[in-house]
Amino acid sequence: MRSEKKHPLIKVRQYGRHGTDVLVLHGGPGAPGYMVPVARRLADHFRVVEPFQRRSDVNEQLTVQRHVSDLNDVIAAYCDTGRPVLVGHSWGAMLALAYAAVHPNAVAAMVLIGCGTFDEASRQQMEAIRQRRTDAAMQARFQPLAEDYPDADMRLGAMGRLMQQIDSVDLVSLGNKVMPCDAKGHEETWADMLRLQAEGVYPAVFEAIGVPVVMLHGDDDPHPGEMIRDQLAAVMPQLEYTSWPRCGHYPWLEKAVTADFYTVLIQWLLSQNSRY
Repeated sequence: MRSEKKHPLIKVRQYGRHGTDVLVLHGGPGAPGYMVPVARRLADHFRVVEPFQRRSDVNEQLTVQRHVSDLNDVIAAYCDTGRPVLVGHSWGAMLALAYAAVHPNAVAAMVLIGCGTFDEASRQQMEAIRQRRTDAAMQARFQPLAEDYPDADMRLGAMGRLMQQIDSVDLVSLGNKVMPCDAKGHEETWADMLRLQAEGVYPAVFEAIGVPVVMLHGDDDPHPGEMIRDQLAAVMPQLEYTSWPRCGHYPWLEKAVTADFYTVLIQWLLSQNSRY
């Protein structure tokens, strides 16, 4: 069962009626809606909240702190069974970490799926992998995007669909509806994340996080899982790591992995019940 409510400035979906509160955080930044399959599957065991992160506005430039503040409001409004678990994908995993660093006592545990990068070396590795996978035919599909999609939000969505093919191995076809992207919000939020990394804030402040944390990562994800793991483990020694071969950036959509991904995710979340 799914329901939708309106936060003063962001949309929130709810799934399930029983169990621990689990917040599912989408990536992008600025790409809401694609985590629906994960939210629905988790709803068999948990009360799931799926916030659609704040869109850009002419009156305010989006920052990581703005998203952290919004997430705190959502937790206060929708999570009444104790401290929630954060399940974030890509940028959403980075947001989960940023939130827990500011509010270390507000969450019970975190799952980082296909976590994003926290230094330039990891990003260079990611770009090198993507370049190797982008053949002439794929390059030809990227070239007309600006002309075919003059609207920046639609262009970001089209680019994301192409990048998903580069970042994946063998996807299932689910036909899930993705909500409109936010190109301006994407640029503003990511620029602020890069600024905070350049200033040495991230990942150093994650040492304040003491709750259980697990990374779930595909071996074929261009985001270099082991490099990201090692950097995070230096400040979060409790970090666990599980990875899969023949798996890219979206484990729940990979034919070879989807069943085991959900088994590992759900069992790990259930195993935390005795801790929170």
